Amino acid sequence: MVNEKHSLAPATDLLRFITAGSVDDGKSTLIGRLLYDSKAIFADQLDAIERVTRRRGMEGADLALLTDGLTAEREQGITIDVAYRYFATPKRKFIVADTPGHEQYTRNMVTGASTASLVVILIDARKGVRTQSRRHAYIASLLGIRHLVVAVNKMDLVGYSEGVFEQIKSEFIEFCAKLDAHDLHFIPMSSLHGDMVVERGDNMPWYQGSTLLNLLENIVVADTLNLRDFRFPVQFVSRPQRPDLHDFRGYMGRIESGCVQVGDAVTVLPGGHTSKVKEIYAFSDRKLPEACAPQSVMLTLEDDIDVCHGDMIVHRLDRLFEETAVYQGHLPRVEKEFDAILCWLDNEPMDLGRSYLIKHTTHTVKATIQSMHYKVDVNTLEHCANINALRMNEIARVSIKTQQPLVWDAYVDNRATGGFIVIDQETNGTVAAGLINRDKAGLARSHTGKKRVSA
Repeated sequence: MVNEKHSLAPATDLLRFITAGSVDDGKSTLIGRLLYDSKAIFADQLDAIERVTRRRGMEGADLALLTDGLTAEREQGITIDVAYRYFATPKRKFIVADTPGHEQYTRNMVTGASTASLVVILIDARKGVRTQSRRHAYIASLLGIRHLVVAVNKMDLVGYSEGVFEQIKSEFIEFCAKLDAHDLHFIPMSSLHGDMVVERGDNMPWYQGSTLLNLLENIVVADTLNLRDFRFPVQFVSRPQRPDLHDFRGYMGRIESGCVQVGDAVTVLPGGHTSKVKEIYAFSDRKLPEACAPQSVMLTLEDDIDVCHGDMIVHRLDRLFEETAVYQGHLPRVEKEFDAILCWLDNEPMDLGRSYLIKHTTHTVKATIQSMHYKVDVNTLEHCANINALRMNEIARVSIKTQQPLVWDAYVDNRATGGFIVIDQETNGTVAAGLINRDKAGLARSHTGKKRVSA
């Protein structure tokens, strides 16, 4: 390994984050710098990168090559696919996704951001805030990522000017005032030379804030996991073909939110059958008294009721009514119609009224997109009402009707049960990603909170 400044001692927790921004803003180089300076590169990897760099007529090591894995990426010097990398410091483990900056690859950014808790948006100090910077900030906000770090990169190319940094900061704060971004940080840096990435450097004494790595190590990330509302989509019904287990029925899947205990009263939706949890198994056949998200477990019930793949097991509804009237707001919705924010990912435009497939948790149903309410202008966040088509990378609010009811929560309350993908039945390709934001009566809740900005 290279660079002895940071040890790979066991870290205390895991942070998933992504890098985003416009093309050539330096996202891959930044991740390469983090990997290099945190001693997460093997010597043979560094040697290979240096050889490729020399073949291109450059000196040293082009750290962007650490994440640009596809041949097309290395030939063009851009990122196309989402590249995931792991590194660790004594304080924390990290999984970072390097997402594309080109507009035609925005769909890949949606993929990378779907599991992240924090986004680092890079901005080229020479070019300022651009369309993709705004688009990625908006998508991050839509996906419920509440922690944004704006890295003003390539400060070396503007003479490490404090004025340039402050101008970009002011413009981005004005844009983010329209978003649900509650924790906003700004860092000036040069990922090429390493200033303010891991080490402070000597070029920006006017900046007194944290380096990027120090911020990533110490930031307190709001838990996106809903541990309040028990949601268990059934992925598989276990019926062992053994004489001693002739009547055994186990329901396997991952707990998407909340917790469950042996003896809990539950309801199976959408059917509405009720029972109690008899046993909880881990996949090692070890019995558990309790399990919580995101554990994968198998449940057995006291009663022999009809439970199928795609059903959702939740705490029994009458139990929730008994506890508190306020808690009634945390019931899942069981509906065939809902409104959603849709990000179109396919080359072919959306076809209103056409039958698509919607995959929601473990359930796949036929559905039609009945109407479009508005399309979002990602530059101004204004709503464009006069729309006749939704094309690749465009975002709109739509109304959807499914053939069978779905059991869902608003995305702001539960990522797992509020998100879905749209599939073309003919090609089996994923054409859109959707976030359920409200039903026809507007009953979904939204989170509120104070914004925090730091530099």
